[in-house]
Amino acid sequence: MTGETAHRWKPSLHHSRRRARCLVCAAAALALLVSPRTMFPDEPLTKEARINLIRGLISEIAVTKIPLPRGKHGVVLDTKGTLDKGEAQKEMRNNGPAILPGMPVEITRLTFKSNRIIFEINGGGKRGKKWYQHIEIGIGNRTTPIAQQPPVLTYGSWITLKLAEKAKNLTVDQAKSLLADVLDFTRHSPTVLYARTTPPEFKEAIEKHQVLVGMDRDTVLSSKGPPDRKVREDRPDGTEEEDWIYGLPPHVLYVVFEGDTVTRVHQY
Repeated sequence: MTGETAHRWKPSLHHSRRRARCLVCAAAALALLVSPRTMFPDEPLTKEARINLIRGLISEIAVTKIPLPRGKHGVVLDTKGTLDKGEAQKEMRNNGPAILPGMPVEITRLTFKSNRIIFEINGGGKRGKKWYQHIEIGIGNRTTPIAQQPPVLTYGSWITLKLAEKAKNLTVDQAKSLLADVLDFTRHSPTVLYARTTPPEFKEAIEKHQVLVGMDRDTVLSSKGPPDRKVREDRPDGTEEEDWIYGLPPHVLYVVFEGDTVTRVHQY
């Protein structure tokens, strides 16, 4: 290569300065687009609030008010605790129920995201394989899995609670209130039902797995467990009636609630 040719390929000082200015402008534009708030988003909750929620809700037992679906998504509540019924029904259609209404469940994990908390219920709702079910052996193009078992179905789910901007100091009681559309934290354990205040006839009915007029929902759950189906009806006078249905025809038990009290029992 001649000296004249080499001089022609050497970038000029003007070109170098122009290129440097372009790089500086590009860096400045990027800095405007990626602000510190975008690079380091605010934590949804204070550190103290997160610690208190973990301490107060991990391993907490509640009773489900609605069916919870299998799968990776579960159900979603907005910032006011209102259930997204459309998404819940979609998940139920796609994945089927993992937990039926009236079942006791445990909160097994909390995951904090930028604008929501994800509550893992009964270990979560993912469907998957054991590690060894991914291994195949064989010769040539013919392989066979070493384990023929079907994928393991977990009986858990997820509840996602969206957070309002002013929820940095969310308390355990406030979180339970926001979860009230899905979980009931006020249910008593069966041991409480055997307290002195429980009428003797109810204690005897629980032991025989019977339902009597005057029982509340806790007592019925301890006596018969969760129902197979529920039917709710709002009356014109503003009261609410709910039927708990046990069994299949021809042997069906109907337990009718008005509010929290059994008013009628029909055995067919």
